[in-house]
Amino acid sequence: MQKFSLVALGRVQLDRAAESSGGHAAETVVGGHERVLRQTVIALLKGSVMSEFENPGEGSFHVLEGRIRVTSAGATWDVLAGDLLELPDARQRVEALEESVLLFTVAKTL
Repeated sequence: MQKFSLVALGRVQLDRAAESSGGHAAETVVGGHERVLRQTVIALLKGSVMSEFENPGEGSFHVLEGRIRVTSAGATWDVLAGDLLELPDARQRVEALEESVLLFTVAKTL
């Protein structure tokens, strides 16, 4: 059993995002590509975009800080701190409307 401070991890990732050319950074904290469950803390600077990616299974974004815009399958959602967005089984694009930290959870479809 492990315990993580998502607030502290988010701060570290925001610092890394500030140093990156794309304005975002991420670290997987639970699971990984070889496991069914994966949870990743993602930080995005205001205005940065995560280009479209395929959701490998059931997934969600839990916004811990800030505000993001998720576009998928022709629909758009603005997601605020404290919100949990269940992701559709389609490609997604994420834009940071504010400096943001989110927890991306995915359970791969077997």
